[in-house]
Amino acid sequence: MLGRSKLRREAREGPCAGGEAREGTRYQRWPMIVVDLKTLYGETAKLSLLSEYLEQALALAGEGQEVVLTGAGPVWLYLKVAHALHGKAKRLIYRSPVAGDVVIFDHDPF
Repeated sequence: MLGRSKLRREAREGPCAGGEAREGTRYQRWPMIVVDLKTLYGETAKLSLLSEYLEQALALAGEGQEVVLTGAGPVWLYLKVAHALHGKAKRLIYRSPVAGDVVIFDHDPF
């Protein structure tokens, strides 16, 4: 089993040897797209700029990818980004510094 820091490094750098990494009992294909919500808004998130944040998140996530949401951010931003990614991302994960990875949805048939 790979440590969390190795998983993050693989997600940023691309496929590991063999193109797969094993986490628990499920195989995951790399790369996963990591969206740090704090980078979308800077110091303070503003509801009036929500459409811009969503555009940035969608552009980063692409189509049909495995996406990880992480970083400091208001709950309303996490909820809106997760909703916007439904139907765009194949799999969405929330990466908590306390609880680890939490699967929000998984539409991968494999």
